[in-house]
Amino acid sequence: MSGIQPGLDLAESREDHKPVNGHGLDDGLSLSSLTVHADDYLNEGPDVAPPMHVSTTFRYGRDPETLKITTDPNDPYDGHVYSRLTAPNTTRFEAILSKILKGPTLTYASGLSAFHAALVFLNPKKIAIGDGYHGCHGVIDIHSKLTGLKKLDLDCAAEELGPGDIVHVETPLNPTGESRNLKAFAEKAHSRGAYLVVDATFGPPPLQDPFLWGADMVMHSGTKYIGGHSDMLCGILAINPSRAKEGWLEKMIQERVYLGNVMGNMEGWLGVRSLRTLEVRVQKQAHNTEKLVEWLHAALHPDKASTGSDAAALSSGKYQAVTQVVDSITHGSLQEADIKDGWLKEQMPKGYGCVFSITMKSKDHARRLPSKLALFHHATSLGGVESLIEWRTMTDNTVDPRLLRVSIGIEGWEDLRDDLLQGFQALAAASG
Repeated sequence: MSGIQPGLDLAESREDHKPVNGHGLDDGLSLSSLTVHADDYLNEGPDVAPPMHVSTTFRYGRDPETLKITTDPNDPYDGHVYSRLTAPNTTRFEAILSKILKGPTLTYASGLSAFHAALVFLNPKKIAIGDGYHGCHGVIDIHSKLTGLKKLDLDCAAEELGPGDIVHVETPLNPTGESRNLKAFAEKAHSRGAYLVVDATFGPPPLQDPFLWGADMVMHSGTKYIGGHSDMLCGILAINPSRAKEGWLEKMIQERVYLGNVMGNMEGWLGVRSLRTLEVRVQKQAHNTEKLVEWLHAALHPDKASTGSDAAALSSGKYQAVTQVVDSITHGSLQEADIKDGWLKEQMPKGYGCVFSITMKSKDHARRLPSKLALFHHATSLGGVESLIEWRTMTDNTVDPRLLRVSIGIEGWEDLRDDLLQGFQALAAASG
């Protein structure tokens, strides 16, 4: 077996690769078929569920005539050598990711380690970035200390950017769930020779494909939807195929070897396990989210209620507690002007994301609501099968202390609605 390079179309690296059921794994297969079968060519035995490999070290071949000296970490001697280069579980994981993200993909120990690797590789002088995950801003601060990296506002004039700089867009946005126009930012970046890096953590497949709109590199915190079970840390960088042809992949592989920020074997195995159900999980979560946001929005604006049983409940005052304690909600599905304009529906045709924010009428209401809920865990992070709610100021003091970030799971949306309603009612009753 020839040397294995992570993130490549590994089907081409196996001479004994056999098509599945008489056909190859081409882009014509559905997302769910790819998440289940894109790594079939790596199967070695009868196991249906891939085995977990925990070894960090792998034997060289016994034939001395085949031994060779190499200083190139991209050309391991014979298959896997050392897990800081490649390992069976992460190789499988990257093979599937490369297919479903539609570009060669590398994995890292966490989302922030992936972002750090992107900055190390691109080494910009300036980065345009807006609100969003505070951890990325922390990584930028470290690079600013080391390299003098200058941070610009995301909406800065294009003329402030130069060749090799970065426009970093997070969409949908943490913690509000709002979406941004990737095509517009790509045009802005590329007009100055800068790169568009997209944090698509809140918009995983099948919701969004940033490469369609000009992204040069796409980042995911795989801890969230790709992991999907609140039990693994993972960072992901996918490379636009046109940039991979310029040698980006090989250079990033080499840099990862020396940065040492690789995933562990257990996490690689968990990642493969999780990807099998990615589409069905995310579709259910996105559906639940849109139904809940639609209900909350209607409860806050009962005068706009349409016909139907829910409209009757609204007009009867059943949901009065919502208006008593909730100030506003934010989500991509409520960006009416952008949906009407067309770009948002084109960018996210299968759902606007599974996270939204609730801004309460007081800081005290925001602090107390999570303790009133039965089905929502009060916890940070997001993207798991269980619904979470977080008084966000506990982990990010830059946000409004009245804001709650809500991550929707796969429970029945009506159950989640009823849980939120009884929480609002309890707060309203306590407020007198």
